[in-house]
Amino acid sequence: MEESSMSIEKINAAKAEIASTSAYKTLTDFFDADSFCELDAFAGSGEGFAEAVAGFGTVEGMPVYAFAQNSDICGGALSKAQTAKLKKLYGLALKTGAPVIGFYDSVGGRLAQGSELLGGCGEVLKLASKVSGVVPQISVVLGTCLGTNALNAASADFVIMTADSKLSLDVTGENASAEYNAKHGNASIVAENREQAVEKAKELLLYLPSNNLVPAPQAFDEQPDGENTNCIVSKLVDGGSKLRLGDDFGDSARTRLARIGGQVIGVVRTIGGKLDCKSANKAAKFVRFCDAFSIPVITFADCTGFDCLKSAAKLTAAYAEATTVKIAVVTGQTIGSAYIALAGTGANADVVYALPEAVISPVNVEAAAFIMAGDRMNVPVSEQKAVADKFAAENLSAFNAAQNGYVDGIVEMSELRNALISALDMLSGKRVPTVAKKHSTI
Repeated sequence: MEESSMSIEKINAAKAEIASTSAYKTLTDFFDADSFCELDAFAGSGEGFAEAVAGFGTVEGMPVYAFAQNSDICGGALSKAQTAKLKKLYGLALKTGAPVIGFYDSVGGRLAQGSELLGGCGEVLKLASKVSGVVPQISVVLGTCLGTNALNAASADFVIMTADSKLSLDVTGENASAEYNAKHGNASIVAENREQAVEKAKELLLYLPSNNLVPAPQAFDEQPDGENTNCIVSKLVDGGSKLRLGDDFGDSARTRLARIGGQVIGVVRTIGGKLDCKSANKAAKFVRFCDAFSIPVITFADCTGFDCLKSAAKLTAAYAEATTVKIAVVTGQTIGSAYIALAGTGANADVVYALPEAVISPVNVEAAAFIMAGDRMNVPVSEQKAVADKFAAENLSAFNAAQNGYVDGIVEMSELRNALISALDMLSGKRVPTVAKKHSTI
């Protein structure tokens, strides 16, 4: 009886020690109250406990797996014990179809474990790749995340960093700041502090399905709150539902998760001029993510072309291969390859709308005007813009495109929200057979 009492005291002391760590607190703050269940709570590493806390719980009722590296124990260093925990967690997530969230804060790895540690890290990376596209993955970098640890964090669908955290393959920490990673497309969101990062992870989860076989969670329909803004997306989506992603990477396109009529959508908006390489790559990755989890994509196209051929090809392929619902809205000048990639036959959009003022042309407006209407040299420089504008109004308008079957409807801004909601409802049962292959190579 005395031995049993001592054993209980030992267990309770161990529980209290683990519960006092920052990693445990991070997970209890992340999960719904009293829902966190720890996995392998007493797993040892060296003379103490494993350098990560892992388990499952719910976030707003959604089952989720999560781990947090425990910087209070050996600096959160990667070890055989920690990788064993992570392998178990990823395996359970794959079996049950629940998202995986990782909170990273580690000084590196236990170098004394040598090749055994490398083997464990490799298996974790393999599992993370295996669940990619099956369940959503979010990495939250709360402290230091360097070397192999950074490789695992960056393999997630979204990376959230605190302003003072570090993420880099370089173990010296060079080019590791949150600002650097945001500008280079490695971080989707930068939070001010640990608390905000945890809240952002919870917020992001509410837009995502549990896995690739179930729909994203619905919400109550809210009226837009963007009446006093110039942003077309804010004027259309449900109030308070727009989540910005990757704004510091690529200046000519914006990617968002939002809701319209209570339904989760992915938004790609090009903002005029040519699409730069970073923006095209960002949009391509986002479209592929949305397609993996059957999140409808609404593209607002205002783009005169591309700066980078390879990035343009990747974006065109991402749209063309996506079988999720795709709706395009031509909002400004959409020219040549940009129209094909974002809204035309390349994008294979299910429905294409255009605002009345939209312009759709195979080449830039001035070139079209002077190729079709006459020699530019015969028109005074002061009159060339007027001639081009007149030609565009008469020959390259949304109405002309609709007459030729390149636009399904010309919609006033005041009617666009209802048109989009109706189209989403109509397309909700979309099914597309695909050709048997392993994957594309573009």
